[in-house]
Amino acid sequence: MSNLAITIIGITFIFLMTTLGSAVVFLFRGKISEKLNSLFLGFASGLMIAASIWSLILPAIEQSSNMGAFSFVPASCGIILGCLFLVVMDKLLPYLLNKMGRKSQNVTTQNSFSQKHSLSKTGKLFLAVTLHNIPEGLAVGLAFGNAFSLGETSAFMSALWLAIGIGLQNFPEGSAISLPMREQLGSSGKAFLFGSLSGIVEPFMALIGIWLSTSLSSLMPWFLSFSAGAMLFVVAEELLPDAKNNSRGNIGTWGFITGFVIMMILDVALG
Repeated sequence: MSNLAITIIGITFIFLMTTLGSAVVFLFRGKISEKLNSLFLGFASGLMIAASIWSLILPAIEQSSNMGAFSFVPASCGIILGCLFLVVMDKLLPYLLNKMGRKSQNVTTQNSFSQKHSLSKTGKLFLAVTLHNIPEGLAVGLAFGNAFSLGETSAFMSALWLAIGIGLQNFPEGSAISLPMREQLGSSGKAFLFGSLSGIVEPFMALIGIWLSTSLSSLMPWFLSFSAGAMLFVVAEELLPDAKNNSRGNIGTWGFITGFVIMMILDVALG
């Protein structure tokens, strides 16, 4: 398989899994079981953290080796900036949604506003998932861009496994959007469409990531660690807490350990 084919498969996979997750709306009348969802979230969290270390952070440090003892600076600062980016977006998004809600309240009746307000909760989930899909797509693109600069098949395979890890956690996200959307919209088709659209930003951001890595190679350590920081923040802030809260027992924890070990083995074996 050519390196270009591996890249196309990886970029396509992250969007495909969101679409497949959204298609769950056609199969289930209710929500996905809490245990299965916890297993998905825990497994994907382990994959993403391991991928962040071996596919993003370590390459960022290696590419900063010319800084000697300070080679950790771009990676450390990039991780913090990636986390701060999502913190700012998390603060900005509710502000914009509340502002939109106040405008709609002035032009609707009490009954219609109640329906509008109910829908806005699902809309907030849609926008939140779409927002954090941006750094995930960027991370995949940067990993593949780094592979193009190295020209090694092992680097492309490492980037592919990063895409697989992100894609796996996109599956429950797609269903998490489409299932409540169906309750609000009364249509499985429309709910599926919204779920799929939440992931369409990822392949676009992946292409931007490839372009950034090839056009601004000197900033690659910063870009790689920035994406790693954003991914680590999403895992720590959203995925792991949900994996633990969605079920009793430690199925989410074992899912995390399994995902981490598998990704570590693959990265070491391929790299």
